[in-house]
Amino acid sequence: MKALEQFDIKGRSAIVTGAASGIGLCYAEAMAEAGAGVTITDIDIDGAEREAKRLLGEGYDARAAHLDVVDREEMTKVFDEHVAHYGGLDIAFANAGIDPGAGFAAPDGGRNPEGQVDAYDVSAWDRCIAINLTGVYNTMREAARVMKAGGKPGSIIATSSNAGVVIEPIVGMPYHPAKAGVSHMVRYLAMELAEFRIRVNSIAPGPFVTNIGGGWLQDPVVREAWDSVVPLGRIAETDQMKPLALYLASDASNYVTGSQVLIDGGMALGGFK
Repeated sequence: MKALEQFDIKGRSAIVTGAASGIGLCYAEAMAEAGAGVTITDIDIDGAEREAKRLLGEGYDARAAHLDVVDREEMTKVFDEHVAHYGGLDIAFANAGIDPGAGFAAPDGGRNPEGQVDAYDVSAWDRCIAINLTGVYNTMREAARVMKAGGKPGSIIATSSNAGVVIEPIVGMPYHPAKAGVSHMVRYLAMELAEFRIRVNSIAPGPFVTNIGGGWLQDPVVREAWDSVVPLGRIAETDQMKPLALYLASDASNYVTGSQVLIDGGMALGGFK
């Protein structure tokens, strides 16, 4: 098979969590643009429906569903409805996540009082772990269930972070163990599900301009702080994620499982200043 033919996902279907905006929307767009039917899920149902309608208007196959990734009953319902609509599930992106708030360091180089471990809001810890780690588990669990039942090869892709590899002091502390946990859970499930021809991998982004945390990376001061620590000299736009998402979703990566792919402009090479 020729190289470009291995990226063909026409006739397949994908489900993406946290897809009303940001990286999740980029994943959904990449799947739709490459010919797959896609369910855009998000707790922001208005945003999910808006983006699904836009993709439909552009000639792609898309639908929307409300999904709170910590609600296991709703998770099962959404996955079952996707299977009923498309006849199966080939690709799942466990992407939904939240910003944990500020870390112990401020963008100007000082210390942030609210981000210190002894002052950090413990309810923020609980929520970050529940969505960024348990929510990913819930998503991959449902994806495995329906893919195994379908009996076909599948690809599950989780969104981790380079914060699971290096410390980013201006990012809230619970984000780090949550994303490190995602990366290791991916390796475990890749081994478990290989027998069923279900591949499990993770994408570990660095700083991308999204709406997470109220769009704080769009703040010129914050953006300058991030630009200064990225070896390639800039934070990224979400469109730069699409080729990698398509690679991991398609047969082009059919011998890749249990891997984490960093896409962070080289930040993990030298840590965070």
